[in-house]
Amino acid sequence: MNLIDDFLLKAQRQGERTAIIDRSGTVVSYGELERRSARLAAAFASKGIGKRDRVLVGVFPGIDLYAGLAALWRLGAVAVFPEPAMGLAGFRHAASVTRPKALLASPAIRALAFFLPETRSIPIRLSAAMEGSAINDQCESLGRGDPALISFTSGSTGEPKAIERSHGLMKAQHSALAPLIASDRDETDIVAFPAFVLTCIGHGSTAVMPNWNLRRHDRTGADRIRRLAQSVAATRLLVPPVIVDRLAGAPLGSGLQRVMTGGGPLYPDVARRFIEHNPTIGLTVVYGSTEAEPVAHAHLESLSEADWDAAGSGQGLPVGTPVKEVALKFADDEILVSGPHVNRGYLDASRDLETKLVEGETVWHRTGDAGRLDGEGRLWLLGRHAASTKGLYAFSVETAARLWPGVAGAAFAVDSEGRPVLFVSGDAGSLSDWHDRASRIGTFEIEHVAQIPMDRRHRSKPDVRALFAKSRRHSA
Repeated sequence: MNLIDDFLLKAQRQGERTAIIDRSGTVVSYGELERRSARLAAAFASKGIGKRDRVLVGVFPGIDLYAGLAALWRLGAVAVFPEPAMGLAGFRHAASVTRPKALLASPAIRALAFFLPETRSIPIRLSAAMEGSAINDQCESLGRGDPALISFTSGSTGEPKAIERSHGLMKAQHSALAPLIASDRDETDIVAFPAFVLTCIGHGSTAVMPNWNLRRHDRTGADRIRRLAQSVAATRLLVPPVIVDRLAGAPLGSGLQRVMTGGGPLYPDVARRFIEHNPTIGLTVVYGSTEAEPVAHAHLESLSEADWDAAGSGQGLPVGTPVKEVALKFADDEILVSGPHVNRGYLDASRDLETKLVEGETVWHRTGDAGRLDGEGRLWLLGRHAASTKGLYAFSVETAARLWPGVAGAAFAVDSEGRPVLFVSGDAGSLSDWHDRASRIGTFEIEHVAQIPMDRRHRSKPDVRALFAKSRRHSA
């Protein structure tokens, strides 16, 4: 087996269909992408790249990246992806931890690599422009446990952990995502999550790369997104919650069938505003993590008024019924998951003690999220388990606070001394009213801030560390 088997089959059956449209508008068909990957595989093999060789990747998401990945996986090589939110530090960290045999990078990154101690000694330099006349149209036959990819956690709770994913695990993830991505229609997806491009083309759709800065989703205007969707006749958007927020204030227009989001909380006020302005477009929230994707998903347009009332009153964020591939249980409200597409351990096995629970042959991943199941077996998220106190959870408090008059944003956290605090941005003249409303929920302090900073990866989750760094309190 090989995780690109599905892509190669699609290329054989629909070679003329567009596979990828990159941010500049350049188009490549399934057949062209397959042939390019075969030529690159021959060029990489001539440089000595083969099965299990680690290759550090420094290529911006686009046609070059996905052709290069297909070439590496044809050979059975292992792609190493730095944590993008860390920038240059993430690139250096990935090189130090994995000690790759080769670097596949753009000209600028290859030049920079000569000046960094962690990358200077990488013996082989590869380029997506290395195609020659030779073709390697074979595909290495691999076992389910053979490694395919090494990526990193975001490091929001410490140093990023390296995660090695096998061909079997990624194929299982592909299957678990099929109910969301596979379609009988010809789908054109605008995909703001680079990893999901692989899933989209594996299921035969056209993947469109966003023409905005993927590191600053929060600076993207709604009109720009609408124009791109119209120009490519997009049928679906796969975007972080901050983009849904940008689009919630007005109709998106015809053609789009569904918006899928994940990577951070989608608060009820944003979701309801989007659905109100776009009643013919489905809105799906996908819950998962770097170690387990997906865990559950919910089509929010199907929620009842009672569900919305529960979410808006602080009973959690609805993320739907767990996918059939996942087993789920709770330990003191924390969500634990296992399954064929759930990471069983980290590259550094000593890190497993932090988030893995072994019971016989079953490895449970501790998500770090608190949650609950309702009477219909649906999962509701309450917030980060470690950032809770006295029955108060982040999402419960934040969803309620976002509905208070004058509130622009809210983030609940626990400081280094165990004291709960709600950071609120908005009209400071409403502070007295906020204190009164907060007293009906629980006992915690309120601190007014100019704005709520968001995480660096998708700009969708409150950056609690940044909030504490700017406040009068010590970091949580």
